Amino acid sequence: MSKSKSSRYLPIIIVASIVVGIVIGTFYANHFSGNRLNIINTSSNKINDLLHIVDNLYVDSVDVIKLVEEAMPQILSELDPHSTYIPAEELEESNAELKGSFSGIGVQFTIQSDTVHINSVIKGGPSEKVGLMAGDRIISIDDSAFVGDIVTNAETMRRLKGPKGTQVKLGIHRQGEKRPLDFTIIRGDIPIKSIDAAYPITDELGYVRINKFSETTYPELLIALAGFKQLDCNGVIIDLRGNTGGYMSAAIQMVNEFLPEDRLIVYTEGRKSPREEYRSNGRGNVQDIAIVVLMDETSASASEIFAGAIQDNDRGTIVGRRSFGKGLVQQPIEFRDGSAMRLTIARYYTPAGRCIQKPYNKGKDKDYERDLMTRYEHGEFFSQDSIHQDESSVFYTHIGRPVYGGGGIMPDLFIPQDTSNYTSYYKSAAMRGLLVKFAFDYTDKNRNRLNEYTTEAAMENYLKRQHILEQFARYAEQRDLKRRNNMLYKSRALFEEALYGNIIYNMLGMEEYIKYLNKTDPAVQRAVEVLEKGESYPKAPEKKNNESETPAA
Repeated sequence: MSKSKSSRYLPIIIVASIVVGIVIGTFYANHFSGNRLNIINTSSNKINDLLHIVDNLYVDSVDVIKLVEEAMPQILSELDPHSTYIPAEELEESNAELKGSFSGIGVQFTIQSDTVHINSVIKGGPSEKVGLMAGDRIISIDDSAFVGDIVTNAETMRRLKGPKGTQVKLGIHRQGEKRPLDFTIIRGDIPIKSIDAAYPITDELGYVRINKFSETTYPELLIALAGFKQLDCNGVIIDLRGNTGGYMSAAIQMVNEFLPEDRLIVYTEGRKSPREEYRSNGRGNVQDIAIVVLMDETSASASEIFAGAIQDNDRGTIVGRRSFGKGLVQQPIEFRDGSAMRLTIARYYTPAGRCIQKPYNKGKDKDYERDLMTRYEHGEFFSQDSIHQDESSVFYTHIGRPVYGGGGIMPDLFIPQDTSNYTSYYKSAAMRGLLVKFAFDYTDKNRNRLNEYTTEAAMENYLKRQHILEQFARYAEQRDLKRRNNMLYKSRALFEEALYGNIIYNMLGMEEYIKYLNKTDPAVQRAVEVLEKGESYPKAPEKKNNESETPAA
């Protein structure tokens, strides 16, 4: 072979030698080193390698896809309490509330005695158009019986919801009708309101109850505020109790309506997320209206962004109890199979610079989830003195008031939880669901008469004459809750509020129910008092002698 030919084939010879070497090396490695697999020990490949090994070598057959689905939540739980995994079949339902609508038939229902009872029919929805009525019982769906153990909230929702334009056939039992009625309903878009109530609570004050921060919350609030402006209201109560959050963008848009130009609303920052500030643009329509924000221990996330911006900018007064303490920002990331995760990418900070995320230990969600119970046991719901602020985490509002980080937003005015009339008899009735069941049964039997009353005030006056408490005591005793007269009358106000309230809700809906409750709600009454006295705008702290001025943060 000539020199030129040998040089031409040299690369091929080298490559062939390498391949042969790899084959021989792998053969001897497998046969003379205990069959150890040559796994690249890096974090990026380890999980894939593990799954391949299990799939190939495990003693029994394994559903690897199911294994991954079960492992994903566990992996994310090791990061923080709010990074979560959402399976594909749950994602649509999870997003529906924040999107502000879903596709269904447009009814609200409860399950009583293994049967679906329609509580109310959404006005203008598909069910109202075909003639479904409150009080109807669903006994079949698509010609299949739907009663008994199969009836659960999840299964009912699965069968009634569906793509817009599809149809579902319902068999209905209606009181007064000898035979079942058949209805074919074309599913449509059903709005999910994020504002439960918006009404003038006095001649000069408006009240808004917000249950979440969704895509529709900001326009819903604008409509409510425009109505108050037309009525010349000079103050508003924003009730965020029980509001666990939602979209941060919605909270930013909403608080912008109340702030003057160029006030910091919130900023976010994370390891891979540079600091991003959100400021007011000065175009808000209610910059001159007084505001009180109601919060409690279940107000979280976007609720705390809203309240924190109002408090740190000294724009209004916070009334209630310490908020939940969620200061982590999640980004939704979808996978190709339709599932998704919500990964914490940053922390958010109030205008004063405080992160109000309460402490947590990675991978110990049980301790985190028990936090509210721990607060209750320590007496925090009943006495402000039981709350110990972290003096090392002090910040200052726009006018120099001290506020604290380290877990939730402390209200400016504390409202304790009232348990003075709480008895074991009332607790048993509530825990066993007897209050709700009685109210439903009473509504069902008296629906025609109750239809005569169109406001909560008129219905309450009617119910006061019907000896409802006595009727309930007999009803409960028939269901093995022994009557306790002393406790019954000590808890009389609680019983009547629960019974009247549930009947009003069954007949008139959420807003009238909230109107009824607000008449005796201590936090709402205190908010009204603050606004009527013109005391919603916080005052700067008095300076002590020789004390220098505190800089605004």
